[in-house]
Amino acid sequence: MSTNNEKVSGLASLDCGAARIRVEDKKIINCRADLNQLVPFKYEWAWDKYLNACANHWMPTEINMAADLVLWKSSDGLTQDEREIIERNQGFFSTADSLVANNLVLAVYRHITNPECRQYLLRQAFEEALHTHAYQYIVESLSMDESKIFNMYREVPAVSKKAVWALNYTQSLSDPNFITGTLDNDQRLLRDLIAFYVIFEGIFFYVGFAQIFSLGRRGKMVGTSEQYQYILRDESMHLNFGIDVINQIKIENPHLWTTSFQEEVITMIKTGAELECQYGYDTMPRGILGLNANMFKEYIQFIANRRCTQIGLPEQYSGVTNPFPWMSEMLDLKKEKNFFETRITEYQTGGVLSWDV
Repeated sequence: MSTNNEKVSGLASLDCGAARIRVEDKKIINCRADLNQLVPFKYEWAWDKYLNACANHWMPTEINMAADLVLWKSSDGLTQDEREIIERNQGFFSTADSLVANNLVLAVYRHITNPECRQYLLRQAFEEALHTHAYQYIVESLSMDESKIFNMYREVPAVSKKAVWALNYTQSLSDPNFITGTLDNDQRLLRDLIAFYVIFEGIFFYVGFAQIFSLGRRGKMVGTSEQYQYILRDESMHLNFGIDVINQIKIENPHLWTTSFQEEVITMIKTGAELECQYGYDTMPRGILGLNANMFKEYIQFIANRRCTQIGLPEQYSGVTNPFPWMSEMLDLKKEKNFFETRITEYQTGGVLSWDV
């Protein structure tokens, strides 16, 4: 007889002669239907996101890094503050996507009991690996100190604080004895999904993206900026998928979305926003590139408000606006040339994707 763990993992014993799967049998979590049968689809949005992600495939090595190398090696091409921004963001992002990938593969995938959602999770896991490849390729192309960059999340407090915060959530779900099906454990899973999709990918990445894109908009480190542009496009899809999953779990399990749980989530989002604001101060103590730490504070609070409303919570920061409206340009990749004009980019579905970040 199959165990409960085997049933939710898709590794249950084969029951010959079992009835065919019905759409109404499918659920995001705690589904006991055969997880190895992709169809019939219940969540068309998950399959559509998988197809769009496949159509938007890219590789880091396609992007020309020659101009970046010349600028990086030049004695007067970048200020010391600009160099520190690049290194700090490489230090954070180079391990951040590995943390996300580990969370997907070792924790989340096991507990999402829907095959079309799992199909997207597999694509997302590949894209996280692709992003880690991109950061490695930047390090290699610029002849950076790879051990310094990749170990920065253990050495630099501004980088490590965010990783430490995120790991608390992964470690609980990766427990091999953890299984959903109770109020506490289902809320635990929902909490982890919010931590990684809404906060880690939906808040923690945005100071770094804005800093790197500010360099690119000024004609500096255009190859690196283009790498980050593609990464942001992918991460926006990850975020939107995660929010759809979170909201679907809420619809199917309204008893999880208690007042006390909502208050806990609001505290998580505000803590995440504070950590990202501090990252902005730590990486940019002096104003450069037309930016300063106070602008990042308003930007992150604006983003945090957006994340709250996306999962049905009230905004937490009154009166804030987006000081970086040009960030939306970074998501528009269906052009004759991309924003930094370094190579031709045309994607099958780029014109029909809706980037709501």
